[in-house]
Parts: sequence; structure tokens; C-alpha cells
Amino acid sequence: MKIVDLKARDIREKIVSKELTALEVVEAFLEHIENTDKDINAFISIDKEGAKEAALRIDEKIKKGEKVGRLAGIPIGIKDNIVTRDLRTTCGSKMLENYQSPYDARVVEIIRKEDGIIIGKTNMDEFSMGTSTETSYFGPSKNPLDTDLVPGGSSGGSAAALASKQVALALGSDTGGSVRQAASFCGLVGLRPSYGRISRYGLVTLSNTMDQIGVLARDIEDAGLFLSVLAGYDENDPTSVDLDIAPNLDFKADGIADIKAMKIGVPSELESLGIDKEVIEAFNKAIETIKDQGGHVEEISLPHLEYALETYLLISNAEASSNLARFDGLRYGYRAEDYETLDELYVKSRTEGFGDEVKRRITLGTYILTKSHAEEYYKKALKIRTLIREDFDKAFEGVDVLLLPTSTCQPFKLGERLPNPVDMYKVEEATIPASLAGLPAMSIPIYHKGSLPTGLQVIGKKFREEDILKLGLAIERMVE
Repeated sequence: MKIVDLKARDIREKIVSKELTALEVVEAFLEHIENTDKDINAFISIDKEGAKEAALRIDEKIKKGEKVGRLAGIPIGIKDNIVTRDLRTTCGSKMLENYQSPYDARVVEIIRKEDGIIIGKTNMDEFSMGTSTETSYFGPSKNPLDTDLVPGGSSGGSAAALASKQVALALGSDTGGSVRQAASFCGLVGLRPSYGRISRYGLVTLSNTMDQIGVLARDIEDAGLFLSVLAGYDENDPTSVDLDIAPNLDFKADGIADIKAMKIGVPSELESLGIDKEVIEAFNKAIETIKDQGGHVEEISLPHLEYALETYLLISNAEASSNLARFDGLRYGYRAEDYETLDELYVKSRTEGFGDEVKRRITLGTYILTKSHAEEYYKKALKIRTLIREDFDKAFEGVDVLLLPTSTCQPFKLGERLPNPVDMYKVEEATIPASLAGLPAMSIPIYHKGSLPTGLQVIGKKFREEDILKLGLAIERMVE
């Protein structure tokens, strides 16, 4: 087996046992990136020298008999809206094309402390605004399973890098579904933890009340490993929580006992989401497989599910409009050269520095927040969000986890939906509800060979990531 084929946990084990050196691992992945990324465009920046230096430090630790971290020698891709002090952070935008952060995000600090090796910064939709990675200033990423298709978004670069074996783990950010939807399109595991489970310090914010850093992995065990390392309280992030996460997963078990022990709910309102026939067929087949193994599946109700998309767009665009006001051509980021007045500097810098989708959402968000419309739109959306949260609370009184499709469609062709923003927004209709409620949710692949990737979404109670990992592991074993 090639080095790049190894799972993340196997890489660490082989390095610790001296079967491989960390430098051998890094060189193999860098060579693979060199051979493949011209076709995939998964990376915006690659840190060859930094990765090799980190590998040599790990090898020296092992040589001296010193203890190494839980991510020792594992090559990792970081979405380019998570700041790094030694690599530029662009957010996929001309506005931040050359921005260099003076500090590391908290998750980056943890990865370095645990001896993970950051290979580079991955491509993304500009400022996380998109579901296909096509709005990136640096060009679209392509789906490694079929380069005519999108890899999903906005964390599409991270998913593409992982699916093409350019890294062994990847970080993304998930506002409306960006980690889960990209995982679904690329046949990966994508986990959005509960809001507050992982520190957001150093994440360039799209929507303060929904953004959450999430993990992408090739299987459940790697996802569980990565999550357990990153989770925890951070004094720099007042929304983070001081709760230990202990998945306690038996990775050698077949998972049947976990399926029989859980009550699983499926919303009766799925038809309101406009899910494609192929996705529903794959979803129903997965449900039947769970039932065949003794799983208890019952229908539950989420009455306000059909309002989730509109609620999300109103809240996220309003918050994005406010957050992106900082990019004014004065403090940092792109500055227009030809201007005479301060107002002209603002207008030209933002007009030239932002792409079409970002301008669209800023305009909509600013409209929503105006004095004459805030009550009508923004505050009403906040009330509906509360109703959606209450729907989940009521559903979880009778079940342990919920199942939904991850995406409303399978991966589509590059350029197919870009001219119609509404069609693009609808791709995330099934992932948005969990984001609005701040719940943990994970996408696992359920497609079969010869068909396009399809994801099954498992949603759990807040701060009960172990439940979705246990069920996900059991389902993974059944569909292998």
C-alpha cells in the first residue's frame, strides 16, 4: 500500500513504531500533490519547507525516545479562512490575496502542539459564500471522483484534497452545511460538532451565531480522533464550552448493538425540501438496511423545517454584511489605487476586491438590517430560528438521533448552477436546520460503486457527538 493510501491513525502508528519516518510521509504526500493538484486545484498555498521541518522535528523526538503528540506525522489541510501566522490567509478572495495573520488560530495551535503536519491552505468559496467552491478568486476546485463535477463547498478544497489523498485529514468550516455537503459530494466523512465544541478563535467569520470549525476524514475512526484532539474550551472564544468529549467507541465491534440500542428518527417533512429522486432512493435504502439490522426507526415531526432555508439566508447574510464591513481598503486587505475621496476609496476597494456572490450577500444583508426592514425580516427570522430549535428539542424527547439526507442533490457539473443563486442555495436545505439549532451533525457516504456520491446525515443532541459517531460507525460498517 502506498503511503498516501494510509488512514490518518495508521500513519501515526507506523511513524511511532519506526516503520516509516515523518519525513518519508511528508515527502510522499508533497510528491502526490505535485502530481495531482494541477487537475484538482485543492490548495491555495502549500508549505513545503514548513512541513518538512515539522517532520524532521518529529523524527528527532522519536529518535530521542520522547513522547509525540496524538496527530504525530499526519499531513493535514487547513481551510483558508482559518488563520496561520506562517502562511497567508486569503478566504478565497482578492480582498485578502496577500494577507498574513500575526497569529495562529486555536485549532492550528493544537495541531502543531500535537505534532500534526500542516501541508497547506485549501481552496474555498470566497468568504465561505457558496456551495461548490466556484466563487473562489483562485478558480474552482474539482471533484477528484470526476473532475467535471464540483466538490461541494464552501469547504470544497479541503474535501477535494482529502478525497484525492493529498492529505490524511482536513479542517473546514461549516455555517449552513459547508463541511457536510462537501463531504457528501466527495464520498467522505464530514463532521460539524455542536456550536461551541471547537474554538472558533482565528476563524474568519461569516455568521457569528452559526459558524463552526468541522473535520473531514476518510472514515469515522479518523473523524473521531481528530474531533477529540481539537475539542475543548478556549478562553479566547467565549462561545466555547468546558466539556470533555469521550466517544468511547469500540472500533472493533460490528456496531449492531449500537443500532439496536438507539431510537432513530426520520422527519415526516422531507418532501418539503425538494430532494432529488436519486438521493431519496439512496436514503431510503440506508433506512431499510438499518431496520434489517434491528434498528428502531420512527417518524418524527419538524414542523418548521420548510422555513429553514429562508431563515438561514436572512440571518447569515445580515451577519455577513456586518462582519465584512471591516474590509474597507484602510486597515488591511485590498486597497484600490485610483481614488480621490474617502468614500471613493471604500467603494472602489470593495467593488474590486469582492466577487459577485459576496457583493450579492452583502447587499441583501445590508438591506435586511436597515431600520425600516430589521423588524420585518431579521427579527422575524430569529423568532423562526427559535421555533426550529424547539422542534428539535421536542423530537429528541423521543429519539436519540435523527437521519436526513446530507445534500438535496448529488454532485453537479461545474458551471451548472452558478448562474442561478437560488438553485445553489437549495443544495444546503437539509444541512441548514442543524446549523440553526447549533446541533452536532455528520455526513457519511452511502453510495455504491458505479454511482455518484451520496451522503447520509446523522444529527444528534447538543454536545452528544458520541451518539452520532457510534451510529455513523455502525452504518459505515454496514455499507462497506
